Amino acid sequence: MNNTAELKKIAVIVAGGTGTRMNNSIPKQFLLLKNKPVLFYTIDAFLKSYDDMQIILVLPEEHVAAGQEIIDAFFDYTRIKITIGGRTRFHSVQNGLSLIEEESIVFVHDAVRCLLTTDLIQRCYKSAIENGTAIPVIDSKDSVRIVTGEDNAAVERDRIKLVQTPQTFHSKILLPAFNIDFKDKFTDEATVVEAFGLKVNLLQGEENNIKITRPLDLVMAESLVAQ
Repeated sequence: MNNTAELKKIAVIVAGGTGTRMNNSIPKQFLLLKNKPVLFYTIDAFLKSYDDMQIILVLPEEHVAAGQEIIDAFFDYTRIKITIGGRTRFHSVQNGLSLIEEESIVFVHDAVRCLLTTDLIQRCYKSAIENGTAIPVIDSKDSVRIVTGEDNAAVERDRIKLVQTPQTFHSKILLPAFNIDFKDKFTDEATVVEAFGLKVNLLQGEENNIKITRPLDLVMAESLVAQ
């Protein structure tokens, strides 16, 4: 791919969650972690990773004001745009991608994976420059079984990878892929790109890049931030 050295970097941070599994009326991206919202840490990691990183923050319509408050309090607003989420993650990402007009490397990241490092972001960028795609994964520590109807069978654990974000792509791959019709099997961007007919490239993720979805995750995140 040409002119890769000067490609723009755009992070589409998807914060569509409503907090139901946290038993909390506050969406999890706005819960406090060491006196700062979860979303602060996510945005901060991306902005620190590259001076030319731009962010598209996808929020539920009723929480745009809360997102704007975080930006005003902590960040350079010229580097961040906000757009409204959609019916599913696919539609939320689609809304974010619609704001991208130039050739770029695009990171799609869960807002509640707030402990990622700049190292992971930079490795994803370099891999996407070389391969067009970069999907961070980690090994499964647990034994795994696959259930088919009434039967179940053990699966070799070393063949199982747990998928993380930021899922990172050249815009020439990701933007056309998201023009296809939505299907329920689209659980992340990698599945969309594969349905579009392309293979994705895996790279090593980070054990601490946890997704905050339950109260215990917040406790773990507090401990990791304190370290």
